[in-house]
Amino acid sequence: MNDSADSLPDCHAELDTTGLYCPEPIMLMHNKVRDMQAGEVLKVVATDPATTRDVPKFCGFLGHELIHQCERADQYLYFIRLG
Repeated sequence: MNDSADSLPDCHAELDTTGLYCPEPIMLMHNKVRDMQAGEVLKVVATDPATTRDVPKFCGFLGHELIHQCERADQYLYFIRLG
C-alpha cells in the first residue's frame, strides 16, 4: 500500500462519501462493490477520520486489497481492488 498522494491509481468507479460519518461510508461501499467485478478498482473519497480504521477492516474482512491510501487536505482517498 502506498501512502504517497503524488500518483494515484486508475479506477473503474468512484464513491464520494464526503460529509458522511460512520457507518454510512462503509454501508455505501458495500452497496457499490455489489455492482462491480473482481479485479476492478474502486476509489473512495471520505472526510470521516474513522474511515482510516474502517476501510482497511472492510477490505480485510471481505477479501479486497487496499492498494492505495492517502490524505489530501481534509479528505481521505482509498483505492480498493476487489477480490
